[in-house]
Amino acid sequence: MGGYSTSVSTSILVFFLLLGFSAAKQVLVGGKIDAWKVPSSEADSLNKWAQKARFQVDDYLVWKYDGGKDSVLQVKKEDYANCNTSKPIKEYNDGNTKVKLDRPGPFYFISGAKGHCENGEKIAVVVITPKRSRYIGISPSPSPAHSLEAPAIAPTSSATALKSGLVVMGMGVLAMYVGFLV
Repeated sequence: MGGYSTSVSTSILVFFLLLGFSAAKQVLVGGKIDAWKVPSSEADSLNKWAQKARFQVDDYLVWKYDGGKDSVLQVKKEDYANCNTSKPIKEYNDGNTKVKLDRPGPFYFISGAKGHCENGEKIAVVVITPKRSRYIGISPSPSPAHSLEAPAIAPTSSATALKSGLVVMGMGVLAMYVGFLV
């Protein structure tokens, strides 16, 4: 029974590790509640924070701010560079803004409050391009040249034993790989 329990525990652990790697996150802009404001210095810029962070497709950016005094505008690159507030892609002013990063590439946000963007209240984030997963069961099937299947052999008792041995060997490689992950 002990071996069964250990393998079930290992399987559950691997499942949650894989889930953790792929789960979307809610990221508080600037890493704190009062970050959406005119920065006191260049070192306090939200872009310094964003350059250190890693954003993935389906993550959410979350802003906490006074909706009566400020807003968040999602804009195009040109409008970001020029602090143009007149034609946003989307405007948020609820004080608790949540934006889904739904594609890889850059996203640009500026403050809608007069003069704030010009004084540095803006952020550009880059969502990384998802790579193909290398995990067993998620990745596409291997090409026939890399398959664990045995070569075509006439069905005899020794051929069946050879094929079974290759499958068992393949399961051993899988077990070592899973053990390495844990």
